[in-house]
Amino acid sequence: MAKEFLLEIAVGSLERALAAERAGADRLELCSDLESGGLTPSVELIRRVRAAVKIPVHVLVRPRPGKFAYTPDEFTLMKQEIAAIRGEHVEGVVTGVLLLDGSVDKQRTRELVALAAPMQATFHRAFDQTNDLAVSLEDLVPTGAHRILTSGGAADAPGGALALRNLIERAGNRITILPGGGLHAGNIAELARATGARELHTGLGRIIPYASQNVEAFESAVRDCAASLGM
Repeated sequence: MAKEFLLEIAVGSLERALAAERAGADRLELCSDLESGGLTPSVELIRRVRAAVKIPVHVLVRPRPGKFAYTPDEFTLMKQEIAAIRGEHVEGVVTGVLLLDGSVDKQRTRELVALAAPMQATFHRAFDQTNDLAVSLEDLVPTGAHRILTSGGAADAPGGALALRNLIERAGNRITILPGGGLHAGNIAELARATGARELHTGLGRIIPYASQNVEAFESAVRDCAASLGM
C-alpha cells in the first residue's frame, strides 16, 4: 500500500542521514553548509551517504550562498557538479537558477534538468524569490523539472499555506509542489491538511540547529514528524 505522505529530510552529514533513515524519512536532500541555506556537498560525502542508506538521495547543486542569478563560470561549475553527481547512483538533484529580473531562467533550468536525467530534478526555494509564483510555476512545467520546493513565497511554509494550496491546485499532476520551511512535528500535519500536499520537506533547523552534534535529538525530531503524519 502506498504511503499517504512522503517525508523528505535535509541533512548535511552521514550521521544525520543515517538518523533520518532510522526515524522514518522517505527521502534525503543532501547538502553542505545548511547554515547558509545549503551548498553542493562533496563527492566524498555523497558517496558515503549513498553507500550507507537505502532510501532515495537527492543532492543539492548550489555553488555559493546568496542570490540565484549565476555568472557563466558559476553555471559551468553547476553543470560540472551535476555531471559528477550522475555517476554516484543517487536519485535526484535539487537546484535553481533565476534571471537578474527575478524570473525563472527557463533556458538554463531546462539545460540542468536535461543534464541530470535520468535523475529527478527539484527546483529549490529560489522559486520563492521570484516575482509571481503562478507565472514561475508555469515557467517551470515545460523545463521538465519534477517538483518545486517552496514555502509559498512566505518566510516559512505555515505562513505560505494559502499560496501553497493554490500552487498545488494549479500544478495538478504536471509538477509536484513540495512545501518546506519551518516545518516540524507541531505543524507538519496541519500544513499537509491545509494545503493538500503529499510530499513535505524539513531540515528541522528551528528545532535542532544545523550545527548541533546531538544526533539523537535530531533523530527523535524526525521520528516525531513521521508520527505526526501517521507514517
